[in-house]
Amino acid sequence: MLLAQDAPALGVFVPGNVAPFFALLVFCALVYIMIQRARAGQRIPEIRKIPGLEAIDEAIGRATEMGRPVHYTPGLGEATNVQTLASFAMLGHVAKRCAQYDTRLLQTNVEAFVMAINQEVIRQAYLEAGRPDAFNPDDITYHSPEQFAYAASVLGMYERERPAANIMFGAFWAESLLFAEGGAYLGAIQIGATANTHQIPFFVAACDYTLIGEEMYAASAYLSKEPVLTGTVVGQDLARIGVFALIILGTVLAHVGETNWLTGILTK
Repeated sequence: MLLAQDAPALGVFVPGNVAPFFALLVFCALVYIMIQRARAGQRIPEIRKIPGLEAIDEAIGRATEMGRPVHYTPGLGEATNVQTLASFAMLGHVAKRCAQYDTRLLQTNVEAFVMAINQEVIRQAYLEAGRPDAFNPDDITYHSPEQFAYAASVLGMYERERPAANIMFGAFWAESLLFAEGGAYLGAIQIGATANTHQIPFFVAACDYTLIGEEMYAASAYLSKEPVLTGTVVGQDLARIGVFALIILGTVLAHVGETNWLTGILTK
């Protein structure tokens, strides 16, 4: 026999799950609306420019002046990893700038399928820059499917090629500090970005610029102007604003009285 407090809320939901369900609906609706508005070319809130993005042109420019290459790695993520997906847009931007500046781009990979995608991204970037003849597929390399074998191979490449800029954008694990320390030893300008929170401190300590967490997704949307990416980021930010507003309102109401209509709704 069900107790009164165990009875389904609204006759359907487990008690305590009504508010999360409708919050999820609102969140999905916001993201969908922003994506559709972006696709239609209608006005949506702009994504602010992240300081680390300005450093990319600075890093490539310095490599150009020194006559040394740029190194780019998307980390260890597979092609289905959301951080790797965000990396493709950044790689396209970096490759286009390298093509425009006539700077050699070294792109290393741990996943064969990711390498194939990166190769096409770079090829397209050089084509858009009007430099298809400068594209060199030999500079896009596959090293090893093993984490530290890949890291050792990249460090060896550092010593041979001595890149002046090191851009690390994607999913990283324990190899992150090896890459960052190796680049710092060379004196390269380093830009690191990952959503793996346990690796962010290493990038902050060893890199010149770091994109923290979701900044990397905002960066890929900002650079690519792709409607799905842009609409998703804007929709998520609007949902966060709504959550913060509810937190502030709930805090105020909690100090006014012991019970209020907001807590009554959110606990259903």
